[in-house]
Amino acid sequence: MSAALAPLRHRPFRHLFIGTTANLIGTGVAPIALAFAVLDTTGSVGSLGLVVGAHSLSSILFLLYGGVLADRLPRGPLLVGSSTVSAVSQAATAALVLTHSAAIPLFMVLAAVNGASSSCYQPAAQALLPQTVPAESRRAALALSRIASSSAMIVGASLGGVLVAAIGPGWGLAVDALSFALAAASFALIRVQVARPAPSPGLVHELRVGWQEFTSRSWVWVIVVAFCFLNAGITASFSVLGPAVADTTGIGRSGWGLVVAAGSLGAVAGGVLSLRWRPRRAILVGCALMGLTAMTPLLLALAPYTWALVVANFVAGVGIEQAGVAWYSTLNEQIPEGRLARVYAYDDLGSYLALPLAQFAAGPAVLLLGLHATLYAAAALILLATLAMVATPSIRALVPTTAEPLPTSQEPVAG
Repeated sequence: MSAALAPLRHRPFRHLFIGTTANLIGTGVAPIALAFAVLDTTGSVGSLGLVVGAHSLSSILFLLYGGVLADRLPRGPLLVGSSTVSAVSQAATAALVLTHSAAIPLFMVLAAVNGASSSCYQPAAQALLPQTVPAESRRAALALSRIASSSAMIVGASLGGVLVAAIGPGWGLAVDALSFALAAASFALIRVQVARPAPSPGLVHELRVGWQEFTSRSWVWVIVVAFCFLNAGITASFSVLGPAVADTTGIGRSGWGLVVAAGSLGAVAGGVLSLRWRPRRAILVGCALMGLTAMTPLLLALAPYTWALVVANFVAGVGIEQAGVAWYSTLNEQIPEGRLARVYAYDDLGSYLALPLAQFAAGPAVLLLGLHATLYAAAALILLATLAMVATPSIRALVPTTAEPLPTSQEPVAG
């Protein structure tokens, strides 16, 4: 077995790897199947915004609590519980669609349940990975896990488009539920030694210390605030406006799945590129490259052709990955290790805070301004946030102290 695949020799990592891959395939299918299920049921962009917004809002509300649970409870069983709840909620949504019993309030409740369960998954999976392999294999395990994660999102997005076009969104959601159930079964087989958590002075004290660390560096909070607005524009484009355009143009549902998958494929290419190329001012270059994500809403408004959107989203995915590697490696260099997780928590909370608001507002904005004007507004929001980052002196002056970027397990934007 090659060095890159060596972590798969360890049984706990194999089960985590398989479970994570299945979970992320389900995560890739879910937004596409759910979006078209809501559109088929209601025909309303506003209703779609309410449903996906309920998912995002629930994820954000439970984000910090999910991190605390991942530090205080056995992580394997927590992953089993999270994936099981996701499977049940998606199965219930599928049943509602297939029996023509769906109603927006029920969709919103189930989406919120799914969002709460997903907020427990990410921190638990990240924290469990180092426990599944020896110390000398952790870097290879993390790199392998990242490649698999991006690949799973590609498969999930492509599969979501194909399932919705071929058998309908209801059965697509049923397949999605099955992928989460398979993930839960794999997580249940993980056996690792669990250390007793160290005594804590309390959640409020720990979060206060993390907040002080977060606000003490202007480049950190400026980027997080900028990503709050940038992610709002991106998410409104992908989760609400994009499916609406796809349903009324030649893109179609399977075409939209390819567009979404192209972004993940671009992220894989960007990850490979980051191993060979790291500019001196990596964080500045990464922030500037986030402006590429404005191409998607602009093309949806001006030239809604599948091939153009696939190319644009692939290129944007490369830029997003460069920004992600620069961001997380710079945080690892600059923030004390004992406070890093709390800074990550505030990063996630701030970066995604505006997502549900953007999703809730996308429908009314289309009714008030029109679809094209709303897409232009999303692109402008992305470009203004990018400009704010590259114009900040502390970001322009920041130079990394290490020569090699660390592999990361998250991306800075929600797609």
